[in-house]
Amino acid sequence: MLPDLQPPTAFLSLSFAAVMASAILPPLLFCLVLLVSPYLGSSYHTSYTYDGKHYVIRSNSDPRQPKQAPTCQRSSSDGLPVLHRLSPCSPHGAAAARRQETTTTSVTDVLHRDALRLHSLFGDSDNHGAPAPAPSAPGGGVSIPSRGDPMEALPGAFEYHVTAGFGTPVQEFTVGFDTLTAGATLLKCTPCAAKEPCDEAFEPSASSSVRQVPCGTPGCPFHSCSGSPSCTFSMASNNTLLGNVTFLTDTLTLTSSTTLDNFRFACLEAGFRPKNNSTGVLDLSWNSHSLASRAPAILGTAAFSYCLPSSPDTMGFLSVGPPKPEVSGRKAIYTPLRTSSYNGNLYVVDLVGLGLGGPDLSVPPAAFAGDTLLDLRTTFTYLRPEAYAALRDGFRGRMSQYPTAPPLGKLDTCYNFTGLNMFMVPVVTLKFDGGADLDLSMDEMMYFPDPDNHFSVACLAFAAAPEHARVVAVVGNRAQASTEVVYDVRGGKLGFVPYRC
Repeated sequence: MLPDLQPPTAFLSLSFAAVMASAILPPLLFCLVLLVSPYLGSSYHTSYTYDGKHYVIRSNSDPRQPKQAPTCQRSSSDGLPVLHRLSPCSPHGAAAARRQETTTTSVTDVLHRDALRLHSLFGDSDNHGAPAPAPSAPGGGVSIPSRGDPMEALPGAFEYHVTAGFGTPVQEFTVGFDTLTAGATLLKCTPCAAKEPCDEAFEPSASSSVRQVPCGTPGCPFHSCSGSPSCTFSMASNNTLLGNVTFLTDTLTLTSSTTLDNFRFACLEAGFRPKNNSTGVLDLSWNSHSLASRAPAILGTAAFSYCLPSSPDTMGFLSVGPPKPEVSGRKAIYTPLRTSSYNGNLYVVDLVGLGLGGPDLSVPPAAFAGDTLLDLRTTFTYLRPEAYAALRDGFRGRMSQYPTAPPLGKLDTCYNFTGLNMFMVPVVTLKFDGGADLDLSMDEMMYFPDPDNHFSVACLAFAAAPEHARVVAVVGNRAQASTEVVYDVRGGKLGFVPYRC
């Protein structure tokens, strides 16, 4: 058994037992290069992790399983299947495929979406790092934007989708999900605005189990309603109706065995509409009306967990009320989970250190004083500037033997591996309170513009957070990919189970 061997992308069909018996010395690396030198020019690669380093070696054949078309199944043994928005099984990806459009995303687009997301979380520097200000709406824990589309408050939303059913009989829709929401599950409903497509909208009148939330009741977040006995807020500009938000309760169907009666959600009507071909977003926040709060309180279960697919060609899962990993025989590492001091809907954890190739980086303790967010809609991971500087400088020092490449936007630590037979990078470890050390895989810590060719340009998938952001870090979805993230809300802890999807 090889010590500390991590599940690799693929194993090289050579024996590395002698190499791994001790620290890999330059002469042995030289021998490996000679072994693979006939494969120079191939873009295929094999990779493995050992002794705090990721190794990538050129191969003359593709070691991965042949790509197969996703089955687009509607069920999963782990819960709801989770798809990336560019998956051929998602509405956006399928539509792009029908139009024969590319479904790749440029780094410029990714960084733009990240910037919008960070702005929505922290606003401008004038806000001193507090969340973006809510508009002068009736309030009550739900933020409704002051103009345009409610989804503008959720920019870059819906990188990942699930299919959920609302009402009786069930009306199925593709929806996003998020732990950092405006404080409610949102769903596009009829009536729609004039000339607006309305085929993908919930029809309340077709459901026998729908109920209005009365204005002035605990389920209505508005202090006053727009001239209606129901919990409705209308928004207008220059005497033009922008849309309505009406709170309803109805049956939510997640799987054949998981249904929730009287589930509260906000209907977006008459002009309000989601982005990215999604019909809405499931609220997984700490809000008292969220989907997470409705998880059954059964001994040995968590509130929810998710595993994000590592690419558009793979599938993850979202599970509500799942057994805790240890109950299912899986090993999880846990860190304490708490609410944010400035927003009770937010889950936060404590990032207490960074590792690089094993040893801890020397970072001023003040850099880790504050909250860390795990975000589903930010792609890259953003660290407080002084923490990022320590990671960047340490990484550059250990990668000095490789040719650098120009920055890709905010990704300022890039290398050109073109023409090499092999390369290695030090493993980045996120160290959370309680001893939860999360080692990131190659694809979780590095960004490859051409993901199918690692012998090309690659950048460290980290950047400095905005100076005014009152957080230690925003851990993006790239760093979370293929890891099951377990929210044991009642137990006050967050768990990680690597390589679950």
